[in-house]
Amino acid sequence: MRGARAPRGQRQHSGGMGTLGRPRVILLTYVLFALELTCLFMRFSIMPYLTRRLGLDSVAFGYLQTAFGVLQLLGGPVFGRFADQRGARAAFTLNFLASSAFYLLLAAACSPALPGVALLYASPLPAALMQGLPAAQMVIADLSAPEERPAALGRLGLCFGVGMIFGSLLGGTLSAAYGLRCPAFVALVANLVAATLSYTFIPSSTKGASAPTPAAPPGGTQASVFDLKAISRVLLQPGVLPVFLVKVVSGFPSGLFMVMFSIISMDFFQLDAAQAGYLTSFFGVLQMVIQGLVIGRLSSHFSEGALLRASTLVFIVVGLAMALMSNVFHFCLLMPGLVFGLCALNVVTDSMLTKAVSASDTGTMLGLCASVQPLTRTLGPTVGGLLYRSFGVPVFGHVQFATNILVLLVLWRQPLPQKTDKVW
Repeated sequence: MRGARAPRGQRQHSGGMGTLGRPRVILLTYVLFALELTCLFMRFSIMPYLTRRLGLDSVAFGYLQTAFGVLQLLGGPVFGRFADQRGARAAFTLNFLASSAFYLLLAAACSPALPGVALLYASPLPAALMQGLPAAQMVIADLSAPEERPAALGRLGLCFGVGMIFGSLLGGTLSAAYGLRCPAFVALVANLVAATLSYTFIPSSTKGASAPTPAAPPGGTQASVFDLKAISRVLLQPGVLPVFLVKVVSGFPSGLFMVMFSIISMDFFQLDAAQAGYLTSFFGVLQMVIQGLVIGRLSSHFSEGALLRASTLVFIVVGLAMALMSNVFHFCLLMPGLVFGLCALNVVTDSMLTKAVSASDTGTMLGLCASVQPLTRTLGPTVGGLLYRSFGVPVFGHVQFATNILVLLVLWRQPLPQKTDKVW
């Protein structure tokens, strides 16, 4: 009986790939994620100018960013459970439809004939379902072998670099030539096209026959996507919580610095807007190269535990350098180490966490991982602003050094599990 079932399950799984096949589904996932990031950086290029044109100050802009981060923070785990229950096609399509709603509100806010301020304040509402990163990671994690997963997840960094470069370029060019409404409208059309491609070509499920959606208990109903107990259960599985805490704690100091970077670049580095843009582009290129190429090669020669310790060591060295830097040249010298630490930490922990849970919980786990960045964006402006105002730029280096010393001691005393026995 078992010998007869296995081929059938394999046929179901390959059939779920539709007409594209597994490699092309992965390639399409990269393309869709790069398209979403391009639209995201187009938004970054017009939001400050739009808020200023509507008469809002920097405090109101900060409230908008915080609202966006809080909604994404709350929506990440729920979206992950939705992806596990409804499949990759539904998750990707919902993400792009929510993004379309966001850019529609943004484009409407640019119209002088409409109440722009009210529409701008309403625009963060779809953010809870704008979860392209966990949706893309779920497809990549489900369709890649455990030993190939760090490299496959690392290639999403190439998408990030493409989105940062082309999105910033398109946003600035289109807004200068055709007004602020044009980038928002282009992003709206692009997300509608992406939603159509997702619904047409992304398989309904990427879990495989060995990982069916959890069945409802006899006489009961299936757990809701809002079931907090089911979400917390994923975190409490063996080997999950320690890795997740390392992900949050180790990267939080660098996240604080990046949240405050626009202010630091103006006040401390004395850069104008164009120079700050060049520095951001340099950061994007570094992330594209390191996460897309370097991390994948290192993962084929070193264990995930070794890479995680390496990222912590690099953070310690970068923290010392950050505490001593006095100009932008010093920051350019330490930036490769900072980017390596962030990329290695994110890729390795995501890979380890998806291996530590069952295949039916991959989406929920990645949704929780995706909430880490919105958490930093939510707490960062307040915590980072207080630290910067009270102690200056060196405090970010001191906090990063001290935090990662503690993380390294924990990693050294309690080795993290390397679970790779999931059935695919």
